[in-house]
Amino acid sequence: MKTVKGNFASILLASLLSMLLVTTAVAEQAKTETLSLEAFAMMPMIRAVSVSPDGQQVAIVRATTKEGDYIIEIRQTQNLAATPVTLGADRMLVSTVSWLNNERILVSFRQLYQRRAEKYWVNKIAITDADGKGRWLDPSQDNPTANFRLIDLLLNNPNEILVESAGNVLRYNIYNGRSVTIARGSDRGVQGNFDTDFDGEIRIAEGFNAADNALEVYARLKGDNNWQRIKQISPSKRESYTILGFSNENPNELYVNANLGKNTTGIYLYNLQTKAYSERLFGLESVDTDGLLFDRKGNLLAVSYTDSKPQLYFTDDAEQALYQSIQALFQDKHIQLTSRSLNDGAIVIQTSSAFDPGTFYLLLDKTTLLKIGEKLPLLTPEHLSEVRYINYEARDGRTIYAYLTIPKGTGPHPTIVMPHGGPWVRDTVIFDEWAQLLAHHGYLVIQPNYRGSTGYGLDHWMAGDNNWGLTMQDDLDDAALYLVSAGLADKNKLAMFGWSYGGYAAFVASMRDNNIYQCAIAGAGLSDLNRWNATINENPFLARLQRPTITGVALPRQQTEKVNIPILVVHPSIDSRVPVEHSRMFVRGLEQHNKVHKYVELEDADHFYDTLFYSHKMTFYSTLLDWLGSNCNMH
Repeated sequence: MKTVKGNFASILLASLLSMLLVTTAVAEQAKTETLSLEAFAMMPMIRAVSVSPDGQQVAIVRATTKEGDYIIEIRQTQNLAATPVTLGADRMLVSTVSWLNNERILVSFRQLYQRRAEKYWVNKIAITDADGKGRWLDPSQDNPTANFRLIDLLLNNPNEILVESAGNVLRYNIYNGRSVTIARGSDRGVQGNFDTDFDGEIRIAEGFNAADNALEVYARLKGDNNWQRIKQISPSKRESYTILGFSNENPNELYVNANLGKNTTGIYLYNLQTKAYSERLFGLESVDTDGLLFDRKGNLLAVSYTDSKPQLYFTDDAEQALYQSIQALFQDKHIQLTSRSLNDGAIVIQTSSAFDPGTFYLLLDKTTLLKIGEKLPLLTPEHLSEVRYINYEARDGRTIYAYLTIPKGTGPHPTIVMPHGGPWVRDTVIFDEWAQLLAHHGYLVIQPNYRGSTGYGLDHWMAGDNNWGLTMQDDLDDAALYLVSAGLADKNKLAMFGWSYGGYAAFVASMRDNNIYQCAIAGAGLSDLNRWNATINENPFLARLQRPTITGVALPRQQTEKVNIPILVVHPSIDSRVPVEHSRMFVRGLEQHNKVHKYVELEDADHFYDTLFYSHKMTFYSTLLDWLGSNCNMH
C-alpha cells in the first residue's frame, strides 16, 4: 500500500482527462458514427463514491488510466475542487471504500496471487487513515489468501468492526489490528454466514445438513447463546427464505422474505419466542420481493422489489418525500442513494439509464447538487440504444419476460440472444455494457429471463430444474422466433452469445437439430455438468442445494460431432467458478471433428466481470465483433 503525493496524482488525472476531452470532442463531431472499442472497453473512470458519517468528506475511487490503475481521493464535501488527499494500492484492484468512522476507511480489493504454477484472484480488505498519513492494516497479513467479509461497522463502538473469515467471527480493532474471535462455525449445525442485529449482536447464521441435503437457517433470542433452527430448505421442498433484519419494536421478532406456501416471496415477521409468523405484510403476485431498506437505527424505511427495474414501496413518509424530490431532478433515470451521512446532510446519488452508464452526484443539505462525474464519459446518449422490457410466450405457453436493446435504424435487424449466467439469478437491465456494445454495432439484443431464473416466483424458478439444455433452451430459441415473427429480427441473421450458464447455453445452441442460429459465442461456459463442483454459487450452502437440480444436456463436450454452426469460444485463463478446462475440452472435440471455431483465452482473467480489464475487453470485443461479421455473416 502507499500514499500517492497530490502533485503526482494530479498529473495522472490531468493527462487522462486531457485524453478524454480530445476523444470526446472527436466523438461530438462524429455524432452517431461508430465509436472506437476503447469507449466500451476502458475501465470505469469512477468506480465507487462514499461519504463520511459526519458528511464532511467524500471518498472517490477514480481511474488514472484506461486500464484503471485506481487511486482513492479523499475530498472535502464543502470544497470538492480543492486538492484531495490521494491514496493508491500497488498491484491491487480497488473495488470500494467504506467509512468506519470519520477518520478511518476500509478499502476492498481484489488481488492476483500466484502459488507455484497456479494463479488466482483473492478478495481482500485493508484499513487506513483517511488523511493518508497512517499505516495500512491488513487483517489477512498472517494468511494472505484468506477472505474476510465485513459483517457490522459497530456504530456504537468506533474502534472495532466485526468480520467473518473461515466460518468464524472476529471483533477487529481498526487502529491496532488486534482481533478476538467471538463466534465460531462448526462442522455441524451453525457453520457460517453470520449476521447481527442493529446492536451488533451475532444472532443469525446458516449451515448445511449433509444427512438431509438441506440448507438450514438459524437465529437466537436477544442475549441468548442458544441457536434455534428456524428453517430447513431442501431441493425437493425448495423455497426462498432470507432473514432481512430484526424489528425495532420487538428485538425477538425478525423480518423474513419467504414464500411460505405462496408462489412469490413476501415480507413476514417471525417471532423467536412463539415460533409463529405474522400475516404477509407485503407481497406481489407477479414478482418476488427483494428486501427491506432500514436506516442506521433499524427503522424500516421501504420494501424493495423488481419488475422492469428496481422499485421501492415506502413505509416512511420522510424517506418517500426525499426520494421523490431527488427523482424529480432526474426524469427517466433510475436513482440510487448509495451513501449517506448520519444526518443526511450529504448524500451520494448514482443515476443510470439506457443512455447513462452511471453518473455520481453529491447532494448537500438537500439543497445543493454537485456533479462528481461519469463512469464511462465517452459513452454519450447519442451513441447508446433504447432498452424495452417485453414478454413473449414460450412454446408450452409459459410467459417469459425479457429486455430488448434496440439498435438505431429500421428492422429486421441481425439479432443476438444473450442469456444471463447463474442460472439462479435474473437479468435486470438498466445499462448493460455488452448489449449496448452490440446494439451500437447494429445488433438487436434480447436478454430473456428464461425458466429457472429467480425473481418471478417459485413456479418459474423450479421449472428449470433438470432442464438444462432442454426446455430452458427452448425459451431462448423462442425469444429469437418471437422477434422474427414480430418483424424485428432477420431470421437469417441470428446468433447466441452468453457467459457462464449463458456460455453453456451457447454450447448447446451450436449443436441443436434444425438450428435457427448462424453462429454462437460461448464465454466461460460449462461443457460437462458432471464435473461442475460446489463453486456453482457465491453462497457455499446454496451451492450444495442447487447441485441436484443441474441435469439435462449434461455433456456438451462429448457431443461436439453434432455442432453444426461456427462457434467462438472464450474463457478466462484462471476462472475460479467454471474452470478453463471446460472450454479446452470442448475445443478439443471441435478440433477432432474439424468444426469451424475459434478459441481465445483471456490471460489472468477470472470468471467475474471486475477481473476483465481494458486489455481483456479490447481483445474480447474486437474478436466478438469480427466473428459476428466475418464468420456468422451477420452483416
